[in-house]
Formats: sequence, structure tokens, C-alpha cells
Amino acid sequence: MTGALKPVVGVLHPGSMGAAIAAQAADAGATVLWCSAGRSEASRARARAAGLTEVRTLGELVERSGVVLSICPPAHAEDVAEAVASLRFAGIFVECNAISPVRVTRIAARLGLNGTAKAVIDGAVVGSPPRGSKTARLYLAGPMRAVRIIEGLFAGTGVHVKALSADHYGQASALKLSYSAYQKASRALAAVAYGLAEAHGVGDELLDIAAGRGGSYLSEVDYIPKIAARAWRWGPEMLEVADALRAKGLPAEQALAAAEVMARWEADKDQSLAVGEALEHLRKGGAEQRSGGAADEMKRTTG
Repeated sequence: MTGALKPVVGVLHPGSMGAAIAAQAADAGATVLWCSAGRSEASRARARAAGLTEVRTLGELVERSGVVLSICPPAHAEDVAEAVASLRFAGIFVECNAISPVRVTRIAARLGLNGTAKAVIDGAVVGSPPRGSKTARLYLAGPMRAVRIIEGLFAGTGVHVKALSADHYGQASALKLSYSAYQKASRALAAVAYGLAEAHGVGDELLDIAAGRGGSYLSEVDYIPKIAARAWRWGPEMLEVADALRAKGLPAEQALAAAEVMARWEADKDQSLAVGEALEHLRKGGAEQRSGGAADEMKRTTG
């Protein structure tokens, strides 16, 4: 497909990820615009390196673009969408940020149902900025005709597009946040765990233990019922972890949060559950399912 057959793309804004994704579209023959108004010299340098075409105002970008990719810090996602909506954008808006399904639905309503956009797509980027040998996945949920256009933009590039539901805004964002909930939190938890071991002079021993356990817990779905069955004793253990962390000046909030999760399974002590049952109890557990002893332990640790 030649560049002439591809819609003009506007990217908001060329940060590390945004510039890398935009560069993939540009390399595949699309004209990719970026708005320089109010942007830093670092943004200018990334845009130049990515082969993007500068426009001076957001109005010009919106007017010329058939597709707008919103790739910005999550906190600014709705502001970016509102700015585009206020200019009566009439193309395809792809919301690519790590935001909640509720916020995606609001954006879709503002731009699509209550606006002028042809289509709004819920998107989620998973992976490193695609450059060199690195690739990224772009999950899309929304009208299939619009999704196919985005697939065409990135055909043969380092951005691998995967279509999800045509009917449910929020699926892509839910997928992204589901992954982030594990990936980002586990990285932080690993740092805290190593900090505790290192503070007691056993950091190397902890790494030796970890080296013998390959793979990711995230893929071990069948283990979830075992967690539920053992939560009655794992929860108090996490409270002890919190005490140990505090004693060394390390943050205890993650351990307390883990104990809070375990408390939802306390009624499942030593039970044999199916995965679905364990997840249902996790969703419907909470304060009413905790024993008084667990609640008292939580108060003791947080008090």
C-alpha cells in the first residue's frame, strides 16, 4: 500500500512511545503530523528523528488528519480528547492511553456519540517502544471498519495490531490495566523484597532462590485456587512482612494490600475450588467475609 492511499495521521504527542509508534506508520508510507505548539525541544528532536511532519497548531492537525492517535500521560488523556472534540474532529480517534474503561467510555461518548468523530477506538499499547528489533502490540476495541484502517496503517511494521470486540469500549484498556496491575506492581514488589533481604545481608541468597524459579506467576492461573485455600495463613504472613519492612524503613503498603486481598479468601480455608469459584469469592469477598481476628490483625499492623 502506498502512502497516498493511507489516511493522514496526527499523533498527540511524540513522547518516547508516541514517537516510536508514529515512526512505524511514517516508515510504512503514511504522512504523520505532530503539533509543535507548547512542546519541548526534546519533543521536537523525537519528532524529527521519527520523520514526522510539523504543524503549528492543534487546529491544523485536526483539520488535516483522518486518524488521530492519542498517546500521552494517562492523567492528560481526557484533556487531549476534549481539545480534539472542541475542534469538531471528523475522523477516527484512537485512545491509546493506559486509562480505565470508564474514562474510555466517557471519551468515546464525547467524541463519538455526542461529537463529530467518525469513530472512536479503544486502544492499548503493550510492550516497549517499537524500534530496531523491538515490537509492540496495539490492541483495539471498536468499530471493525475503523479498526481495519488502523491495521492497514501498521501492516508490516513493528506495531502488531490485534482486534478485540467491536461492541465493547474498554476491553483494550481493561487488558492493558490487567497486565499493568501485575507487571508494574510486581516490579515494585520485587524491589521491596530485595530491599528487605539486602538489609539483612541475604540479598544474594534471595537471588539464588529466585533463579531456580523460572517463568511468570501470571501464567499460572490454575494456582489461584491454591492461593485461596492457603490465604488464611498467607494473609497473616503478609502482616508479618509489613512489620519487618517497617522495621527497616521500607514501605509496607504493598504487603498490607496483599493481606487485604488474602482476607477475601479466609472462608475458603483448605477448600478445593475451581478457578472460577476462587475468582468469584475474590470479587464478592471483602470485609463481610473476614473474620474478626483478621480485621484485628489489620488494625494492629496499620495502627
